[in-house]
Amino acid sequence: MTSKIKVVAISGGLKNPSRTHALANALTSALASHAQIEIRLIDLGEIGPRFAGVLQPDDLPAEVRSAIRAIEGADFIVAATPVYRASFTGLFKHLLDFVDHNALIDVPVLLAATGGSDRHALVIDHQLRPLFSFFQSFTLPVGVYASEADFENYQVSSTALRQRIELAVERALPFVRPRVGANVSQQVRVAA
Repeated sequence: MTSKIKVVAISGGLKNPSRTHALANALTSALASHAQIEIRLIDLGEIGPRFAGVLQPDDLPAEVRSAIRAIEGADFIVAATPVYRASFTGLFKHLLDFVDHNALIDVPVLLAATGGSDRHALVIDHQLRPLFSFFQSFTLPVGVYASEADFENYQVSSTALRQRIELAVERALPFVRPRVGANVSQQVRVAA
């Protein structure tokens, strides 16, 4: 019997409802329609107030530590953030600052972002890709960017966005698999 593949989606949206949350859900739902996965959605709008001012890992609340362990133990990550001032949110980066720098080596990451207009679309390649490259993650070549016009009532409404989601998922499927040989650092942290 095979266990389900652990997919962790990080939604960097700071409010609820959120277009970023809707995009993360659409991506994980599309993945789930093609693969046996277990999804954990980490919503910064929910947990953000609990760690926004925390500077040391030992001071993190249990719920946030659990989210970080989930990220570090993921087989596959969907990283979605809204764009603020041409970059990801500060809270999105703050969460990742607590992730062990060796925990995501070779983990496939599907990058996604939302913004007010198409002019922010390069955030995926100019901000998110370098961030996950620091972790030595495998950022998938096809990311998904969505603007305000792609949503109605915080739901994906654009045919073009649905097609981008399907293309990204189709290209991601070969990488949706259990992690091979988790590194020692990650094993120790997850066991803690």
